[in-house]
Amino acid sequence: MFRLPPRVCVAAVWIAGLLNAGAAMAQAAPAPSRGQLLYGTHCIACHDQRLHWRDQRRATDWATLRAWVRHWQGAEQLRWGDDDIDEVARHLNDTIYRFPSPAAPRG
Repeated sequence: MFRLPPRVCVAAVWIAGLLNAGAAMAQAAPAPSRGQLLYGTHCIACHDQRLHWRDQRRATDWATLRAWVRHWQGAEQLRWGDDDIDEVARHLNDTIYRFPSPAAPRG
């Protein structure tokens, strides 16, 4: 019967473990959306989740949520286009607000 040298066996087990760990990590964390990245980069320093969950929140529907995103990107001089505003508003809506939103919001 043929036997592999112990070093080869250890290396094969080590490589298999790395491949399994890499596959598990790839499945565990989906790629962040553009809206999530923009919000995390430009907004989260001042707007943590407590702001969005407070009782007196100003966004009461999709249109006002989008309007507030537009307002704050302007106040911070971020120069976002409509697509970026939509993406950030969609991220906030998907993760916090859950307002009914049009399929392709504009306006």
